[in-house]
Amino acid sequence: MSRGGWAQAIADLQAQGDAVRSSVERVEALGADAMRDGSRTTAVAISYAAETDYVRSALVLLRAHLDGGRPPRSLPVARMWPRPVRDIWKDHCLGRLGGVWGAIPGRAALESLRSAPSDSLLGEVIEQVVGLQASLHGHRRYPRMKERYIPDRSGSPIDALTGGGRPAPTLPGFPDRGHPVNLAFAASGTGERIQPDRIAEADQLRTDEFAVHKRALAFGDAVLTLLGHHHPGDTTSEGCTGRVRGAGRWVGQEKNLVPDRPAWPSKLDAFQVVALSGLLLLLVACAAIPLTFAKQASLFSYYTWAFAASGLMVTVGGLGIYRTGPRLLQRAGWSVALPGIAAGLAAIVVWQAQGPVANYYFAGPYERYERQYTEGCLAASPYRRDAIQSWVDDGVLVVTPISDGTTLRLGPAEDGGTHPLRPLDQATRDVLAEYGC
Repeated sequence: MSRGGWAQAIADLQAQGDAVRSSVERVEALGADAMRDGSRTTAVAISYAAETDYVRSALVLLRAHLDGGRPPRSLPVARMWPRPVRDIWKDHCLGRLGGVWGAIPGRAALESLRSAPSDSLLGEVIEQVVGLQASLHGHRRYPRMKERYIPDRSGSPIDALTGGGRPAPTLPGFPDRGHPVNLAFAASGTGERIQPDRIAEADQLRTDEFAVHKRALAFGDAVLTLLGHHHPGDTTSEGCTGRVRGAGRWVGQEKNLVPDRPAWPSKLDAFQVVALSGLLLLLVACAAIPLTFAKQASLFSYYTWAFAASGLMVTVGGLGIYRTGPRLLQRAGWSVALPGIAAGLAAIVVWQAQGPVANYYFAGPYERYERQYTEGCLAASPYRRDAIQSWVDDGVLVVTPISDGTTLRLGPAEDGGTHPLRPLDQATRDVLAEYGC
């Protein structure tokens, strides 16, 4: 912290905690209408991300306090993703609870806390860390409580929950019935359930897992109390105002954070088919460019790179169509089809032009001789195109006039090259100088 030191750090941490509470209240306040337009799920993602930032910030300040050092200049928070991909960020946060599992202090951190001088406030922090680790243990172990089973023919789903049916045989080398390999590949099991003899343990693990949100907030609050006790200071008198960073800044601004993105239509009409067809044709034409240039430049010995470049263009273009397509298809009639028609025409131009362009830049020795000399200084000489015999010999273009004259030797003569042809002996230089080349 450049100003305020611990006072500013504590104020910032308190602001992060207030943002977490505000995000939780915001989720509870949003109703069914917000669920339909996605605002509530966005608020949940903000709550998860702010909660994770609170835990990380509290842990960083706690380590600085125990080491006797100064707090960092700014508290660690997760960066917000760019606006065009924030809906992906939202799904990412919802699927991983904002990354809170990776922010939970590990065993080494717990041991360092226990080895610190005894303190009642530190004991509260240790208790909260133990609770967080129990939640992490529940998150990791709960899937192992399941098993594949073979139901009784006359049994009901309720019988399965009470122990009806029999467990499916485990695969060799994986004796644990809850191992992911057995759950995924046990062919003889047709159902999945909690192992009857471990239901109580599974319930406790599930309870611990779901308590992670309350425990994360309690951990941050315990650290905040500890720091406030050991680093007393009137943050108001020092001019320290808590600063909220990361996802906490977006509480109540769900629409601005993750704008509504239309979904793909369930059935395409004729205009929409034209639009998508044009875009796909343009994508295919662009993806062929690396292959066309590689072929003309005789670089198919590096075919891996050519196909990788083509595949990258297909991937990027396909993602672009996937992301922008629904918004384009929201239009009606010809306003949908016109961009597709324009893309189709552009695809034809790209497809027809890439060959000649590649030929121009990666010309063979005969084409390069004609472009450099016979269309210029040698156009009216005995060395024009229709008055010579030419061949390539070991990287040298040999040009002999049908009438008597000096044989020209030019190089480098290579297929798909970009180097200009230059005279390789003094006799060739004299002829070219005579004609002003």
